[in-house]
Amino acid sequence: MTDATLLKGLANQDAPQAGSENSEVFTKFTKRGELCIVDFLQEMALEGRIYQVRAGTVTTGLTGDVEITDAAAEMCADAGSGVTIMPCYANIHVEALGGTVPIIAIKSVATVSSAGAAFVPLNLLLDGITAALAARATARVAGAGGVTVTAELATTTRRHYSATLATVDMIFEWKPAYTPTLKNGACIYLQVAGTTVGPNYYASLDFAELPSVNVE
Repeated sequence: MTDATLLKGLANQDAPQAGSENSEVFTKFTKRGELCIVDFLQEMALEGRIYQVRAGTVTTGLTGDVEITDAAAEMCADAGSGVTIMPCYANIHVEALGGTVPIIAIKSVATVSSAGAAFVPLNLLLDGITAALAARATARVAGAGGVTVTAELATTTRRHYSATLATVDMIFEWKPAYTPTLKNGACIYLQVAGTTVGPNYYASLDFAELPSVNVE
C-alpha cells in the first residue's frame, strides 16, 4: 500500500492578500500527478498586477533625444511611497535612425521623476466586464528627452540595458534574468537618442506592482 499525502494551501480571494478572505483549496496537479506551478510574473498578470507604459501609436512614433542627455528620458515608471514595482520587460522598435549611432538605455534610480507628460499605466489584464485595477505607480512619456529624472551617478544609478542601433527597423527587447525591485520613491526610465537627429521609435515598458507592505 502506498502512502499518499494530502496537500492543501490557503488561497486569497482578492489581491493583495486579505487575511479575512483566506480559504482552504486543494493544490492543483496534472493527470499524471505532477505539481502545477505558475510562473510568478504570469500569476501577477492573472491578478491584474502587471502594467504597461507605451510610446507611439499606429503610424506615429516618438522622436528621441539628440545625444543621450543626463537627467533626460523618453519614458519612466515611478514607484511612489508605499508602492513596489518590478520592471520585467521592455520593447523598442526603431522606425528611423535619425542621426548616426542612435543609442538605447534603461536605468533606474532611487528618486522619482520630476517632469514630463503624465501617462496612466495600462493594466495588461483586459476584462470586458469588470474594470481592471488601476495602478498605484505613476508614469511619464515625452519624446526628445522630455521626461526629467535624477542626474546619473555611478554610485546611485543602476544600469539595466544599453544598445547601439545599426539599421532601421531594429527591435530591441529587455527581458531581465531577475527583475529590479523599486519601492517607496524610485524610478526606472528609458533613454533613446541619436548624435545629430533623434531616432523615430515605438516603445513599451512593462512592470509588476505590489503594495510595499506585501514585500517587506
